[in-house]
Amino acid sequence: MRTGRLVIKEISYRKVGFVLGLVSIAVAAGCLVGALALLKAHDLRTQAIVERKEAETKVIMATLEDDMRKAMLKLGFNIVILPKEQSLGDWHADDYGSKYMPEEYVDTLAQSDIVTVRHLLPSLQQKVKWPERKRTIILVGTRGEVPELHRAPKKPLVEPVPAGTMVVGYELHQSLGLKAGDQVELLGRTFTVHKCHEERGSKDDITVWIPLDEAQDLLGKKGLINAILALECMCAWADVGQVREDIVRVLPETQVIELGSRALARAEARTRVGEEAAASLRREKALRAHLRGERERSASVLVAVVVVACGVWIAFLALANVRERRPEIGVLRALGFRSGQILFLFLSKAVLMGLVGGALGFLLGLFAGGRLAVGLEGAEPDAVTARALFDPAHIVLALALASCLSAVASWVPAMMAARQEPAEVLRQE
Repeated sequence: MRTGRLVIKEISYRKVGFVLGLVSIAVAAGCLVGALALLKAHDLRTQAIVERKEAETKVIMATLEDDMRKAMLKLGFNIVILPKEQSLGDWHADDYGSKYMPEEYVDTLAQSDIVTVRHLLPSLQQKVKWPERKRTIILVGTRGEVPELHRAPKKPLVEPVPAGTMVVGYELHQSLGLKAGDQVELLGRTFTVHKCHEERGSKDDITVWIPLDEAQDLLGKKGLINAILALECMCAWADVGQVREDIVRVLPETQVIELGSRALARAEARTRVGEEAAASLRREKALRAHLRGERERSASVLVAVVVVACGVWIAFLALANVRERRPEIGVLRALGFRSGQILFLFLSKAVLMGLVGGALGFLLGLFAGGRLAVGLEGAEPDAVTARALFDPAHIVLALALASCLSAVASWVPAMMAARQEPAEVLRQE
């Protein structure tokens, strides 16, 4: 009779022992697969949480950046580039510079590779007497923003003043009764009032803006300016040192000052909120990683204990089976079965039991892992289905562990059976 047929007949004859061993193997394999499934459910849950927080962080950062951009645009120009020899004390006291630099400086800066400033506006500004109206005003000549050739065009912060026109500050047009379309004389030249500003509560209220070339003619400063206004790029907020370094590298005969510190402080506060959102995401990742490590350690201890306990139980069942089958072993040996065949007989049954128990344990562990994930992780049942948790490597591992555990646990009893002398066994029986 073939060994395989003997194994099948022995299993059908001793069903209880086989079922007890099968259950033990299934528990060991199920414990391993369940732990692995639970860890995979943890990883899936972590991925979902991180993706949700990353999406929330992106929305927060996009909103903050948009808010900061709008705040800075409302603030207007916050960087002033002045000639290097200009005294900052005089500049702050007089509201304009007494030193001048070539107008082409602004074109040189616009054509450079600087990315820390935007919206370049050349300006010639001076406090003058308006003899025709017997007023002291601040005269500003500007030609409009200079386009940066290496960047996409942006909407200008200020519109250029059309040739032959002027823009008048609030206090001047209110006190002098000026309105858009009026013809006025300024330093012997006729201008048309293009626009009258609303009240700003600053020196702008006593300022008159005219085209830069006409201001240069009136003031005798052909081709000269005394300031370049710019807007600090978001990438350089709170880092005016970098802005200074970049600008002085291109225009070494200049100096840079920063305006609008309160608005910058608000921008920095918004930046800190964004940084906190990113830090929260990092903390969540670290927490999930720490939790996974703890569960992995707990699972490894539990699986080891269960596997050892199941192995001992299988060894006990195998030993009992060998003792119960002593007469059968003696008959088989008397019929010519060699020790190797007897060993193979018992180990074949053990491996078969391991494979069947491993398959059952895999299914049990997959189901149990999903249910535990719902309770421990708070995961949605749809997110931890058997399909989501299934891993081909797990079933291979379960079958390998189960068959090896069953074979190793049955090895000593099988060796005892194979070494029995048939004459001695038959004499005792």
